[in-house]
Amino acid sequence: MPNDTEPCIDPGTTDTEASYGRFVPRQFLQLLGRPSILDVTLGDHVEKEMTLLFSDIRGFTLLSEAILPAENFRFINSYLSTMEPVVARHNGIIDKYIGDGIMALFPGRADDGVRSGIDMLRRLVAYNQGRSRAGYVPIRIGIGINTGLVMLGTVGGHNRMESTVIGDAVNLASRMEGHSKIYGAPLIISEHTYHSLEDKSAYSIRFLDRIRVKGRYQSQSIYEVFDADPEPLWLAKQETRSQFDRALALFHMGYPDQALPFLNECLEAAPDDKPARFYRDRCESALQQEVALSSDTIQDIRWRDEYAINISEVDSQHREMLRMFGELAAVVDQGERRVDAVLQPLTLFLTEHFATEENLMRRYAYPFAAEHGAQHHHFMDSYMSLCDEIRRADQDRILLLFKIRLTLVDWQINHITKSDYHLGHFLLRAGIN
Repeated sequence: MPNDTEPCIDPGTTDTEASYGRFVPRQFLQLLGRPSILDVTLGDHVEKEMTLLFSDIRGFTLLSEAILPAENFRFINSYLSTMEPVVARHNGIIDKYIGDGIMALFPGRADDGVRSGIDMLRRLVAYNQGRSRAGYVPIRIGIGINTGLVMLGTVGGHNRMESTVIGDAVNLASRMEGHSKIYGAPLIISEHTYHSLEDKSAYSIRFLDRIRVKGRYQSQSIYEVFDADPEPLWLAKQETRSQFDRALALFHMGYPDQALPFLNECLEAAPDDKPARFYRDRCESALQQEVALSSDTIQDIRWRDEYAINISEVDSQHREMLRMFGELAAVVDQGERRVDAVLQPLTLFLTEHFATEENLMRRYAYPFAAEHGAQHHHFMDSYMSLCDEIRRADQDRILLLFKIRLTLVDWQINHITKSDYHLGHFLLRAGIN
């Protein structure tokens, strides 16, 4: 049985193909529908939903300047060889090495990518122990993960081409990795990955921020996955989850003064909680400079013409859905007890709306119907859980308003402007009236 560092070679693979496989993964060829690398031509491509992982060594430039080039080369290969089998164990494909960085693809479940990221951080602990024994300083890495539709194929020229994936989902995954530096969180996932997980409760996850991304109408939510944190820090974060969540809700709803005490509680329990420290500094800066924070109030929950996918039936349902979300937020904001009078018709409407889209997907043989339907399923799970919270009398009003914004409005607008836009474009090409 091969060990972790040995590639699994198909018995029917020739030596030439096995050698090529070290440069172009065999799984990549399978996704392209090509039996051999000899059958690949420039421009071959296929559209797939994937989870993408980017990782990077922190402070690599300073680290590399302190050693000889030959040592640097040995170090990089040692590190990458350590991480490669971790990706493979979770059904991942390493698309490319970018200097000290890794770009990996997970064509199956989003859980594969997240578990790979967690295990990479855990494997790093053992790797650093070996570095310490050899007299080297330990290294740190940052990981970012996103899930979405990408184009997988070959790019370049006739004399030099390479396999790669391109698309907005790739760029956002890279942004996730970059933001891990800002917040001091080793593993960050996008809301698309978060909502694609089969069981979110199987992981240790905290909401981290809403970030503006160029070319997007709506803020993107990002999350910290802290399963690989050292045990004392992990325990402290678990014990202060409610304080952290409430602090971030207060901050994003425009109340940094009220958020500060909760963040101080988090830091008293875990001084090494870098995201909590980041937000404490953010709150203090806002208060000292008397900066007016933009508030995610119910006035933001409105239809914009940019959301249209040009399928009249679907667009009218989207417009009505946002109106109903605004009505729900208003009822919660006013502390009224008639929430069921709003939730019951909203639940029925959401069910009918998703059925409309799924019927269109079946009628016109939309190739990503399963993936799109899974997004609806995950949304309804989150929605029903939020309904239970709204019905409980002991829930904090500001926290509920923020969760409505985060779980319903943000998700839905991002879903409309990405997944539904893709569906609408397909239906229009298919000749829908």
